[in-house]
Amino acid sequence: MRIIVLLDHMMVKRKIRLNELAERINITEANLSILKNNKAKAIRFSTLAALCEALDCQPGDLLEFK
Repeated sequence: MRIIVLLDHMMVKRKIRLNELAERINITEANLSILKNNKAKAIRFSTLAALCEALDCQPGDLLEFK
């Protein structure tokens, strides 16, 4: 069992590109790509909050427990 990051789905739903989202939340494209591709080992609450604000969603829309 693990936590799955659904960032790619939300980005498609909100029609936003990686570089635009990275700029909005002040994170490098490389680090955002790591999150998007489920390669991250952890995520800061501040980053999660910034993603939720930029994408107008809740943390549960971005994370899933399997």
